[in-house]
Amino acid sequence: MSVVRRGLLGGAILAGASFGMARAAGAQSLSSGALSANEPQLKTDEAAFRDQAEAVAPLPPQVERVGQDWANLNRYKAANRDALRLPAFNRRAVLMGDSITDAWPGQTGDVFTRNGLIGRGIGGQTTAQMVVRFQPDVIALKPLVVHILAGTNDVAENLDPYDFTATTNNLLAMAAMAKANNIRVVMGSVPPATSFAWRPGVGNRSDKIQTLNGWIKTFCAQNGHVYADYWPVLGDGLGGLKAGLGTDSVHPNAAGYAAMNPVALAAIDKAMSRGR
Repeated sequence: MSVVRRGLLGGAILAGASFGMARAAGAQSLSSGALSANEPQLKTDEAAFRDQAEAVAPLPPQVERVGQDWANLNRYKAANRDALRLPAFNRRAVLMGDSITDAWPGQTGDVFTRNGLIGRGIGGQTTAQMVVRFQPDVIALKPLVVHILAGTNDVAENLDPYDFTATTNNLLAMAAMAKANNIRVVMGSVPPATSFAWRPGVGNRSDKIQTLNGWIKTFCAQNGHVYADYWPVLGDGLGGLKAGLGTDSVHPNAAGYAAMNPVALAAIDKAMSRGR
């Protein structure tokens, strides 16, 4: 095949030239005798040319699922649809958090239903993951208040090395999203802990927890949010969880949650009394 002929055919296929141009190019080459006797002749009707173009066109790439539901957005998807059908009082406040919040409703009897609370905790989550699901798991439910209890898994380095600035930026982001949607904010202190059973290598990080809590307290005071301090009722005075109030060194048991309930409810009521 001549260089001119190959150039015309390739340009038509790859650049999407019109069928009329390809037909003219084919006719010109045929009439000039450029094709050898043994070379198959190019069909120049539009349907045939289309078939040939499709035959040499590369197959589209296969669409494959990449990654995973990193923030676990599917965890509460169905529950959120159900919650939106509830009267407004039944979603007065949403509690966003990690495993400490996740276990809370099941350890407190009817405290959540009687007080219009909805739990949206997911075990093991960091503040970064909570930011991703804040829209569907909090804002979309249209509560009056959000109670944010987060930071334990950041300090424990569940996903990445602990970065104080990254954690506080994530808390800032959640508070900003809530405020932009007229949702009052309660931020809880990260509960006391001197070790993490699932991350023993990080050691005692009580000092980092207390530094983070100092930032949360100041941030709430400066921005009109409510600070819910759980250390007075949970702490042993040495940076750890008080004996008898936890299932381990981090997670409260039923007695621990019973001690937390009045603190949480008082903070939510205080937030409710403030203007949006």
